[in-house]
Amino acid sequence: MLPFRTFLFDLDGTLVDHFAAIHRSHRHTMIQLGLPAPTMAEVRAAVGGGLENAIARLAGPALVARALPIYREYWDRTMLDDVALLPGAMELLAALKQRGLQSAVFTNKHGPSARLICTHLGIDRLLDGVFGAIDTPWLKPDRRFTDYVLAQLKADAKTTLFVGDSPYDIQAAHNAGLPCWCVSTGTHTAAELHAAGAEAVYASLAEIGAALDMV
Repeated sequence: MLPFRTFLFDLDGTLVDHFAAIHRSHRHTMIQLGLPAPTMAEVRAAVGGGLENAIARLAGPALVARALPIYREYWDRTMLDDVALLPGAMELLAALKQRGLQSAVFTNKHGPSARLICTHLGIDRLLDGVFGAIDTPWLKPDRRFTDYVLAQLKADAKTTLFVGDSPYDIQAAHNAGLPCWCVSTGTHTAAELHAAGAEAVYASLAEIGAALDMV
């Protein structure tokens, strides 16, 4: 029997590849502000802690208030362009659902955007919840956000696994007493994830499915 009954998944870099759209939106925003267009590598390094933090890293804290409406207007028009499930995501979520286990998205991405993306990609039917930024006053790694998600799912921390791709995810998990398994398909390398304290690191969701004897 698996020790886990509930699985919390980060979204960007874990379940979906959305970096083309994210990079395009940050490029648009920085250009509108008269700043150099950031590279994909710069955007990858900036994201993970919520949109405001990413903009602050790219444009400076003083420009966040000006940048946010520019980014959000462009994002709302283009966010479904170039978004795709990462290999193994559909299969793993379907296998968990078939076995009667809970799965939810737990992300610092804008909550309404995250739900729209999950519906667009057809995984909403496999999820028991999608929780993101503005759904609560908190962001990962604040324990209050994790505790809120567990309460909404009526889940026990002792039987919950967090699956992510960044040190934010690892810290969020550990702050709430959860183990964190990571995939190296997002913003950080396997070595960086091990160094951040992940209990396990895999090259893909398919590998996690195999480790759980799911796929």
